[in-house]
Amino acid sequence: MVTVNMHEAKTRLSSLVEGLETGRDNEIVLARNGKPVARLVAYSAPKRFGAAHHILAGLNLPETVEAFNAGDAEIAADFAASGEQDIFP
Repeated sequence: MVTVNMHEAKTRLSSLVEGLETGRDNEIVLARNGKPVARLVAYSAPKRFGAAHHILAGLNLPETVEAFNAGDAEIAADFAASGEQDIFP
């Protein structure tokens, strides 16, 4: 872990980020007057959910919801009517 004061971090930002990118540093602590105030870490993209991602990506959700509601006319009518109500008179 590397600790760097603000003034030094401003002048060496590119070098500090390069250290994170290359794996030379795991994290960099930014300090103000020697007191830690922030932490820089390398960015890692969010992980996908494997097979579930592919299943969900293939769904056309608006059509799926309409197909679900079409099975029960009373629920579909209630749902449509609820959108027409003025809830803030």
